[in-house]
Amino acid sequence: MPLSALAVSKAQVRDKAYKLNDADGLYLLVTPQGGRYWRLNYRLSGRYKTLALGVYPKVSLADARAARDKARRALAAGEDPFARKKRDKLIASLSSATTFKDIAEEWLAKVEKEGRAEITLGKIRWLLDFAYPLIGDRPIANILPLELLAVLRSVEGRGRYESARRLRSVCGRVFRYAIATGRAHHDISSALRDALITPKVTHRAAITDPVEVGVLLRAIDDFTGHATTRAGLKLAAHLFVRPGELRHAEWSEIDLDAAVWTIPANKMKMRRPHRVPLSIQALGILSDLRGITGSGQYVFPSFYTMRRPMSENTLNQALRRLGYTGEEMTSHGFRAMASTLLNETGKWHPDAIERQLAHVEGNNVRRAYARGEHWDERVRMMQSWSDQLDQLRSSGKVLKGAFGRR
Repeated sequence: MPLSALAVSKAQVRDKAYKLNDADGLYLLVTPQGGRYWRLNYRLSGRYKTLALGVYPKVSLADARAARDKARRALAAGEDPFARKKRDKLIASLSSATTFKDIAEEWLAKVEKEGRAEITLGKIRWLLDFAYPLIGDRPIANILPLELLAVLRSVEGRGRYESARRLRSVCGRVFRYAIATGRAHHDISSALRDALITPKVTHRAAITDPVEVGVLLRAIDDFTGHATTRAGLKLAAHLFVRPGELRHAEWSEIDLDAAVWTIPANKMKMRRPHRVPLSIQALGILSDLRGITGSGQYVFPSFYTMRRPMSENTLNQALRRLGYTGEEMTSHGFRAMASTLLNETGKWHPDAIERQLAHVEGNNVRRAYARGEHWDERVRMMQSWSDQLDQLRSSGKVLKGAFGRR
């Protein structure tokens, strides 16, 4: 006999759990603790299963019967009601986050789990912060191309033309993620590609004249600021890693005995681990620095807390203090300095130089075959480079054969 609403409301607690049957497999499970749960027994492919339909009184008898009927319609169509419930729950959880900011943060969490470098994630967050004030709270499916263009124009209005182009690309990835998860239908960023100003390509400022390199190195020796900043400038010249890789260096990554610094993949731009041979000069700088910062995590900690790395502007500000403008020299310019002078000698294999710069071969076929790291040559090259820097510092000119031989 089917249940009545009155019988359900008066169901008493017993020492053991028991069932009050309704019809077509629906029943109320009453537990000794006082819980009253709607359940549905059904059979699929010869196997008996049970589906939870909710808790009384939040789910009434009428609601439970409606859920039962929905499940039986799914069964008639050959679908497992339990699998359908899981799918509907997943869709509902995704559908609950519909704003641009919600979906952007969800996408960011995804790429972070995929191993994207923290430096890269920081740049993406910085770009998205331009978009959030204007479209962050808007349902992503309702955002119009003109709204996104307004965001990009606001960035261009600050003279940040390249940042506007990168923001359009990041927004495109957010829209495509929203499409993939069923919360948008179009990537409106693609239509804005030609609406943005294309900035003139400018190379990062760098000193590549050997005489001027010597002048710069002597200026660094005379730097009167913080000792860790002076050490950072020196290592930037000797190791020519990316500025972000240098300032995020940790003591646990550096093996002074083996003379190698191993940078993990999550800190690298190309998400590949990178090894840096340490010359005698670099080891000396690090050994001195260990007495200052060796008790902490970072080789170059922040001036305010040992728990964070040095600010990204510290080395560039130090160069400004030394009298070099942003058009003359930047912290990133040490890479161009080393690349130019090492290539000009003709004594080192170009692949060894590129590998030490942690560049990735653009040609897929060539990259597939160029798996060698040229490690032995890179060890010799890095020591020779440090020796050459010492020569330039003391003489201000290139000495014949100072780069050594392969």
